Amino acid sequence: MKVEPMNWISEVVRPKIKTLFKRETPENLWIKCPDTGQMVFHKEVEGNHWVIPGSEHHLKMSAQARLKMMFDEGTWIDVPLPEVATDPLKFRDEKRYVDRLKEARAKTGMSDAFKVGYGRVGGLPMTLAAQEFGFMAGSLGMAAGEAFIRGAETALDKRTPYLLFSASGGARMQEGILSLMQMPRTTVAVRRLNAARLPYIVVLTNPTTGGVTASYAMLGDVHLAEPGALICFAGPRVIEQTIREKLPEGFQRAEYLREHGMVDQVVHRHALKETVARICGLLMNTPAGAGRAAAPSAQPPAQASLPLPEPA
Repeated sequence: MKVEPMNWISEVVRPKIKTLFKRETPENLWIKCPDTGQMVFHKEVEGNHWVIPGSEHHLKMSAQARLKMMFDEGTWIDVPLPEVATDPLKFRDEKRYVDRLKEARAKTGMSDAFKVGYGRVGGLPMTLAAQEFGFMAGSLGMAAGEAFIRGAETALDKRTPYLLFSASGGARMQEGILSLMQMPRTTVAVRRLNAARLPYIVVLTNPTTGGVTASYAMLGDVHLAEPGALICFAGPRVIEQTIREKLPEGFQRAEYLREHGMVDQVVHRHALKETVARICGLLMNTPAGAGRAAAPSAQPPAQASLPLPEPA
């Protein structure tokens, strides 16, 4: 049996040199644009409010980042959210529902799929709620329903506009009928805002679907949408399979819905704060920029102090 001699340079020295100078590359260093395939630095996209430079594709954005982007100087007061029963139906599919909740809480650092804050946007006092799609696809369950209602109650108590960023896959099946009950409950909360003549503004983001679209996401006084956002009840693939017809180009996207009257305006993420402040200023009969001098200083959210005008 012939034994091949070992090449000392290629099989010993070179691997050791490669190991010595090996550089660890973070997995999230680059982000690939879904539209163009362009590779962009993660930090560059994050600093651009999760919009891909060049293609202007709007990526999903966390609820925490939404509040930071909208509130003046990035400061606000977190509104405490009520606690609900964790697993009332003792639901289990491939995993126990309680285990899914634990995983989602560890992943997002949130107790459920809603974050509610109170602060100033463009100098105007405002209550803002944002759904976290990373928490079980932003699904609507009892906790999310209670969070939305608590946000509406805060707006009523402080006499401020109520701004919602919707991002959801629909109702949470693990809570069954208890999840579906949140649709009429949140609708009643919106009616209370209407009765108090307080603006309710909805910003539809990608995606907004299912029971959320069928309830509070489509009850706003003004509906704004981010470019390219999917907004629907049933998705286009389900509809195509049901009616066995090809749907129009861009069907159920923000631009299509604007052309057909379901969305008032499609607004680039960089212009959202200015647009919302202008609309709320008009609806509240408040001059543009009023209250800027009283905006809170740069403090941690829990310590921010936001004096408000006396209720009318």
